[in-house]
Amino acid sequence: MELIFEKSVSGKGLFLMPDTDAPEVKISGKFMRSVPPKLPELSETEINRHYSSLAKRAHGVNDGFYPLGSCTMKYNPTVNEKIAAYDELTDIHPLQPSETVQGWLKLYDMTRDYLCSITGMDDVCFQPAAGAHGEFTGLLLIKSYHESRGDHGRNKIIVPDSSHGTNPASGSMCGYGVISVPSNEKGGIDLEALRAAVGEDTAGLMLTNPNTLGIFDENILEITKIIHEAGGLCYYDGANLNAIMGIARPGDMGFDVMHMNLHKTFSTPHGGGGPGSGPVACKQLLAPFIPGRRVVKKDDGGYDMTAPEDVKASVGMFCGNALVIVRALAYLMSLGKEGIPYAAKNAVLNANYMKAGLEDIYDVPYGGICMHEFVISAEKIKKETGVAALDIAKALIDNDIHPPTIYFPLIVNEAMMYEPTETESKETIDNAIKVLREIYREAYEDPEKLHEAPHNAQIKRPDEVLAARQPVCRYEFREKE
Repeated sequence: MELIFEKSVSGKGLFLMPDTDAPEVKISGKFMRSVPPKLPELSETEINRHYSSLAKRAHGVNDGFYPLGSCTMKYNPTVNEKIAAYDELTDIHPLQPSETVQGWLKLYDMTRDYLCSITGMDDVCFQPAAGAHGEFTGLLLIKSYHESRGDHGRNKIIVPDSSHGTNPASGSMCGYGVISVPSNEKGGIDLEALRAAVGEDTAGLMLTNPNTLGIFDENILEITKIIHEAGGLCYYDGANLNAIMGIARPGDMGFDVMHMNLHKTFSTPHGGGGPGSGPVACKQLLAPFIPGRRVVKKDDGGYDMTAPEDVKASVGMFCGNALVIVRALAYLMSLGKEGIPYAAKNAVLNANYMKAGLEDIYDVPYGGICMHEFVISAEKIKKETGVAALDIAKALIDNDIHPPTIYFPLIVNEAMMYEPTETESKETIDNAIKVLREIYREAYEDPEKLHEAPHNAQIKRPDEVLAARQPVCRYEFREKE
């Protein structure tokens, strides 16, 4: 498919801007471009067809089942999109005086109260733009805390071997050395290995619970206790909050700081790079180090924006991705106290139902009840037929099902991680089970067919190694012959 730049023809265009009665403003020449921007020139019809064609090549939750593990690709109510488009919310400027945006400030305050209640934390920073950005911010809070106490020797962050890859990356970006501890036979952290890893250099632990295997660690209170007794702090990776929201709170488990993916857990469509929001919630001991300005309630009941005098840093613009926060608040208010835990329970129910329909033929490395997602392995199938997890994932595309996360977590060979989410029906999950059982049968009867899958997709099997090593990130303009 041609890029929109390749379809461009000089002289084509459309003019939709209405006449304006505003006075014309002359801009100083020093601010003007010396060369016009190289924008594509097409008619309205061609633009419409181009983007409609692109949409047909993508697969979203509105197209079919999307069980991408650890990403919570669930249906997001359209009403939230309508609310986020209100003129009263979009037609303002972040530098307006506080007295002119009292409604916005109240919105932030309400969202903070909801999120603190759900997580068991005391305060929230809305600036981080996504989950990994939230991790980076949360670790900086931990670092600021230790430095404020003169505890400069704490330079190690501990992560489990099943962690999201962003955890060790965030630790490294903050200047920490990263120590990986192994999992035990049940998929949780090995307590003895953890005890051996902690010491006077321990700054903290990064952990998601339930973890990437979909397992709620039965030793979670002991884990956070070990870190605290060593003088470290506990960071909760909120990627899997969808499984426990309204039921169990990270703050009650002993965590001191965490991020939330509003675009995963609290209803904003994501994928393809955005939009995202990764607010960081923390206990009171870390609140003084929150970067940027924050909303405070005044004695007269109004709201203002302020920042502590000793906090000069900022990790994002103003109060973060504002309209994602609007969507999250709309979602929280719609579901309410009863609806939030109901959604979590259905996520867990759907995952266990799907796992039960597959575990007699696919290997389950860690058995028992899972949470919102589960991991199965194609290792045995690959040894016996040559069909790998990649082949199974590609075959799902031919059945209008988005592939799961594959080859993660790294501690499971030929891993496939499924997260059916709470918004999928029993009929949809039954069909997915049926398809995966049929793929299993084909692996033994016609493995070559699976090696060539997908058969019906626009893009078959791109060279992923070449794409990673030689990415084409920009369009090179050339004169047309």
